[in-house]
Amino acid sequence: MYLSTEKKKEIFKEHGNAETNTGSPEGQVALFTYRIAHLTGHLKSNRKDFSTQLALQKLVGKRRALLAYLYKKDINRYRAIIKSLGLRDIIKSI
Repeated sequence: MYLSTEKKKEIFKEHGNAETNTGSPEGQVALFTYRIAHLTGHLKSNRKDFSTQLALQKLVGKRRALLAYLYKKDINRYRAIIKSLGLRDIIKSI
């Protein structure tokens, strides 16, 4: 498997509050970003894998929803996670 338990713990430790706090929006956004990058690489070499393409679109939607939630709740946390992951600011007006 491409994502081991140790890698997940490392992602949550770096972006979430602790490695056991898997429910934090920042940790989930970081995990989704890692998975999106992996699926994007897979789709570059397997262009006709439509089930993976659908899974990628769903992950992007989930990440966008979590980022919108962070934007509404605490804009400073939103800006911090956007900067640390190198994502574009996708929320223009809410």
